Amino acid sequence: MAVDLIFKYFPTLSDEQKDQFAKLQELYQDWNQKINVVSRKDIDELYLRHVLHSLAIAKVQQFNPGTTVLDVGTGGGFPGIPLAILFPETHFTLVDAIGKKIKVVEEVVDGLGITNVTAKNMRVEELKEQFDFIVSRAVAAMPTFVHWVKGKVKKNSVHERRNGILYLKGGDLTEELMDYKTVEIINLPDFYEEDFFDTKKVVYLPMKFKG
Repeated sequence: MAVDLIFKYFPTLSDEQKDQFAKLQELYQDWNQKINVVSRKDIDELYLRHVLHSLAIAKVQQFNPGTTVLDVGTGGGFPGIPLAILFPETHFTLVDAIGKKIKVVEEVVDGLGITNVTAKNMRVEELKEQFDFIVSRAVAAMPTFVHWVKGKVKKNSVHERRNGILYLKGGDLTEELMDYKTVEIINLPDFYEEDFFDTKKVVYLPMKFKG
């Protein structure tokens, strides 16, 4: 599926952003042959399954210049890299415990020439910094994820939405989220018409500051 899918839903991209999104396919195909981080089927549908899916977070929350965002368990760079292209004045820290995945992230970032991404090969629990928002794609059940990122959200919000987690999830989340009274679930078919997104969601959970 071509990069035009991205332009369809994000029509106000600059020429530089369009060029960066267009380069993603070739960069991931090249690196995936050396270090397998994305399945073959997913590489063929990279823009639908990875890039557009990642950008759903931007349909829910726009990041102001100077915002700091942590991407936990980024894998090959999702959702962090597509969001970093879309928000060049926001700084993204992409963390994964698997070194070869961070190697791919670093090479793709370098190939795109983007300067607002820091890639770290570590467990998120070891990270000492705090961020405005934490993003991820279904790396764990929400209670586990919340435990991992405890204390990593800044106290003062610079957006209308309070600082917290923006999590890409799918399926029935009733049981998983039953203990979170402030959670907001946004269905991706609200933004996208492709069948792939039928059961997919962005889950927003504001986080209390832990001093």
